[in-house]
Amino acid sequence: MPCRPVRPPDAPAFLLSSKMTVDLTVTQTTQTKVLSLSGLSKRFGSVIANDVIDLDLHQGEVLALLGENGAGKTTLMNMLFGHYLPDAGTVEVADEGGQMQALSLGHPQAALAAGIGMVHQHFALAENLSALNNIVLGSERLGRWRRDLRAARAKIEQIMQRTGLVVTLDTPVGRLSVGERQRVEILKALYRDVRILVLDEPTAVLTPQEADTLFDNIGAMTREGLSVIFISHKLREVLAFSQRIAVLRHGKKVGEIATADADERIIARMMVGADTPETPRTDMTAGAPVLELEGVSVTGRSKRDSLVGASLTLNAHEILGIAGVSGNGQSALAGLISGLTKPSAGTIRIGGADIATVTPANMIKAGVGRIPEDRHHDGIVGAMSVAENMVIERLNSAEVSRAGFLKKDAIKANAETLSRNYDVRGPGVDARARLLSGGNIQKLILARVFEQTPQLILANQPTRGLDMLAASEVARRLLEARETGAGIVLISEDLDEILSLADRVVVIHDGEMVEAGTRDREVIGLMMAGEATPHEPQQSGAGTK
Repeated sequence: MPCRPVRPPDAPAFLLSSKMTVDLTVTQTTQTKVLSLSGLSKRFGSVIANDVIDLDLHQGEVLALLGENGAGKTTLMNMLFGHYLPDAGTVEVADEGGQMQALSLGHPQAALAAGIGMVHQHFALAENLSALNNIVLGSERLGRWRRDLRAARAKIEQIMQRTGLVVTLDTPVGRLSVGERQRVEILKALYRDVRILVLDEPTAVLTPQEADTLFDNIGAMTREGLSVIFISHKLREVLAFSQRIAVLRHGKKVGEIATADADERIIARMMVGADTPETPRTDMTAGAPVLELEGVSVTGRSKRDSLVGASLTLNAHEILGIAGVSGNGQSALAGLISGLTKPSAGTIRIGGADIATVTPANMIKAGVGRIPEDRHHDGIVGAMSVAENMVIERLNSAEVSRAGFLKKDAIKANAETLSRNYDVRGPGVDARARLLSGGNIQKLILARVFEQTPQLILANQPTRGLDMLAASEVARRLLEARETGAGIVLISEDLDEILSLADRVVVIHDGEMVEAGTRDREVIGLMMAGEATPHEPQQSGAGTK
């Protein structure tokens, strides 16, 4: 990846555009240690989440903490911040004079007092309160009968000017964009004068431009001495914005590497213990239409869960990527295709046949395979067995039942075969599905969908929560289904995933969909934010109308 230019130290972050990003990998950091984790261990029952982990952080450094899902990254940071009490180990933090002091573990207030702040992946904001009130919430003394926020406002405005993390303080958080809410979360930590900032998946719901701007702001803060640990699964960002990488695997720290010496293959090998197989997408000639939407609208509570006059065509042998910031109508589109949401207007055709009544049963009968976003809530019935969940969408078929009675031996044999073919691991096919891990629940759903060779597949966040090997297997299965003639709607908040798999990209914003007509990350990112118009489509024929 090419290096990005270092921003002049006298250029305020808030005066720079999102294109002017900083290459933190070449920023000079001091070797003054500000944090030391020694022998931290944590067990949940029989599961060892963290096993004797040592980790240091230096002043002005950006350290990327990587690992597959379940590797122990968030658990480790939760022990640092006091949410979990470790079973063993110590944490030392440098005081303002640079002397290392032992941190009282298991107490978030002790972490805050020591200058440690943590921004979680899922925001903890009161949407009915203003940004100002959210930032100061919890920092005031109890029992005060009168509030004077003038000093707090002045301090926050100074922080915003210094870092470029600008928000409108008097606007309710519920009316802010996702990127603005991320800034509020970080301002909450900076308002408490943190010197060590932990960011858990900080760009998971940001556009590429918002992500670049965020790391611009982080670069400005590290030059002032802030030290940052960030957890991410986006290797492109890790390589562009960190100086050092630490990797966890199965609860153990397997190694560290300077970012300048790393590449994606090296990191992947450290994370999963093997090379991740590549799944190149080959060009194919599109077939007949499998999904057609003409002027389809879904009326929701707001634009975020609505569709407005959506028109598109998806063909066989084609993957259509739906790119957008979370909460811009993706759930309405997914609900429509899966049969859970009825349209308020428009026409839906699958395989050339009109769908007069949108129901899950009718969509399945029409040949729709559904990979839902919420695998626990919408993907399985947790109280039913693994075997039963694998056939739950075809209980009336001759292979599964006869005269209203289930063929238990056939269902079990089917589940054992699919478990082997799709590497579904757990306590057995007779066990309740809720006992499976999230990744294995996803594999169960994939097995159920792909084995029926549907003509239309809805893949809604199909790799969320999966490690690199499992995500690579999902990509392989999607491309294989495309080759055998399926049309696939891929909804993902990971733009890299969409660009690597999709034949065409449609951007969704405020419930409106438009074909991007380009594969340029920057243009698509601006469209996701509603700040750019589409290019002319690169292919004629099928597409948004």
